[in-house]
Amino acid sequence: MMKINKINEMSSPELEKELSELKTELFKLRFSHATNGLDNPLKIREVKKDIARIKTILRQRELADAKK
Repeated sequence: MMKINKINEMSSPELEKELSELKTELFKLRFSHATNGLDNPLKIREVKKDIARIKTILRQRELADAKK
């Protein structure tokens, strides 16, 4: 699970890269959960929340840039 402070410190390109990696990880987790089950199905929830956190920060920055 990523902390919000760590996300705020990252640049927007880094966040975009992390977002794509998390989406790939989420796909793999869902696929393995559907085929043979996961040891920790709560990992899917954690990844989804990390994706939401990153998207929120990116949107806040986008809106802040639009106000300038």
